[in-house]
Order: sequence, then C-alpha cells, then structure tokens
Amino acid sequence: MSPPDPEPGAPQPFPDLEPYAHGLLDVGDGQRIYWETSGNPTGKPALVVHGGPGGGGRRGARKSFDPEIYRIVLFDQRGCGESLPHASDPTVGLADNTTDHLIADMERLREHLGIDRWLLFGGSWGSTLILAYAQRHPERVSEIVLVGVTMTRPEEIDWLYRGVARLLPEQWALFRAGVPLGDRDGDLVDAYRRLMESPDPATRALAARRWCTWEDAVIAHENLGSPGQYSAKPDAARLAFVRICTHYFANAAWLEDGQLLRDAHRLAGIPGVLIHGRLDLSGPLYTAWQLAEAWPDAELQVIEDSGHTGSPAMRTAVLQAIDRFAR
Repeated sequence: MSPPDPEPGAPQPFPDLEPYAHGLLDVGDGQRIYWETSGNPTGKPALVVHGGPGGGGRRGARKSFDPEIYRIVLFDQRGCGESLPHASDPTVGLADNTTDHLIADMERLREHLGIDRWLLFGGSWGSTLILAYAQRHPERVSEIVLVGVTMTRPEEIDWLYRGVARLLPEQWALFRAGVPLGDRDGDLVDAYRRLMESPDPATRALAARRWCTWEDAVIAHENLGSPGQYSAKPDAARLAFVRICTHYFANAAWLEDGQLLRDAHRLAGIPGVLIHGRLDLSGPLYTAWQLAEAWPDAELQVIEDSGHTGSPAMRTAVLQAIDRFAR
C-alpha cells in the first residue's frame, strides 16, 4: 500500500542531490568512517545522525534540507554503511565501537570539516547519540531536531524486546524461539548478541533474519510509513545492523541508566524540536514526553497517525522544523 499524497500546500522534500565532497576519515582504532557533504558549501551546517545502531548507508535524509541554505553533512557510524571495516565480517572486532567512540568520531568529523557549530538531526538510535553528543559538547550544537525519540535506557530496551510481546505474543514467541532453550527466559538481546558472534555463517544469518523479522512485526501496522524495512536490508547490511544493535543494546549503549534524562539540563539554551508518533510501538511516546519535560528549550510535537517509521504528517513536521531553523 502506497502512502497517501500529502495535503495540498504541505512542504515537499527537496530534490535529491549528489554530494560535492566525500571521503573516508581515519578516526583511529583501524576505523575509517564514510562522510559526505552536499548543498551549500558556505551554508548553515547540519549533521544527519542515522539510526540503528548500525543503520548506515541511507542518504534520503538530505532531502529534508534546503540545499541553498544548508551545508548538509552525512556520515556512517563505525562498522556500517560505507565505513570500514564492515561489521558484517565476523573477524572485525567491536571493542572499539561504543557510544563514546561515536561521539569522538563526530567531533573529529566536525574539526575535519572546519565547522564551529552545527544543527543535529536524527531519529531512533540517532536521537540517543545526538543527545549524548550534545550533552558532552553543547557549545558545538546550534539546534536539535529529533524524530522517534529514544534514550536507549534499559527499560526501553526491555520494552522493545520483551514488554511489547503483550501486543504481539505470536510473533514474540518466534523471536524467543530463535535463541537456545536455556536462554529463552533470560536476556534475549544478549543471547542474540552471542549468536551474532558465532563462527558459523549459517547461525549468524539465521539469527539476523529472526531479529529483523521481530523488528518488522513491531512496525507491521505502520501502513503510512515503511513496514518491512528491516528484513528488506541486503545481507551484509542486515548482518552488520543486527551485530551492532545487539552489541549496543546488550550493553545499554554504555550509558548510565537515566543518564540522558538526568543531564538534560546541559542542553539549556539549545532550541529543540521533538517529533514523535502516537502509534510508535518500538519507542512509546512516554520517552519523548519525559525529555520535553526536562528540556525547557524543546518543543514536543505528537503526530497522531504516525508510528516509528513515519507518515506524510511526520514528514511535514520534519520539513517545517528544519525550515524554521534555517531562518
């Protein structure tokens, strides 16, 4: 089913464009992250932070920015997209792939591009990474636009991989059955993490497919968004995505429980827009509401017809928020 046409007069995404510069930035630890810039080379800098974790390689977000006004920066986080080495290779270690590493990579990219301050835009896991970066380096952030707000707290991880089973018991039973019998009543995320480190390619491939089948079950009702997007990933991208996701989520993203909410005061003076779908089962609205309560400079916009993967109304809200900060 195709999404409905946008309302007449609603802002439209900008035409896609090729980057005017791109490269692989050596960030240490044997890692090189892919980056690209498009739009106006002397325009207002904006960094797109992708979700996942491990969901790099997508470039469509640049169409949300007016290319005559913005200098649009995209990058792939460690181990995914066009960054090297790629986490689909089981010999590539993940010890040097943590939230702190990604924050440092963002700073190194900012310095490499000669940017003083930039707008940060991202969703899902990208919102967690943006919040962590902005609380570490608030002086480097001009504005923030978050979509599908998450803070990757243990309670959020537990909800997505166990709690929401109350709404999807049949699909969750298949997800639970994907791990060894002795792990089924324990930490399913860590059990899948161990499967993704198996030396057997078939074991890794099956675990990745089962993980993505569950992720797709949680968004299957989102007919205005992009249902089925997780299983549709190419094999290498799917392997990297699941391996990195389980690595991060099994470690609660190396964040103290509640850290990003506790430290929201560090965002004081940074204007923000939080855009969240009422129908988001992956990340319920409560997280975005809590953050808005703790961050007075942020405005919460609830999109009634949207889930985690968006809708035409959510697209309009994103375009309007980014346009507001262009002025």
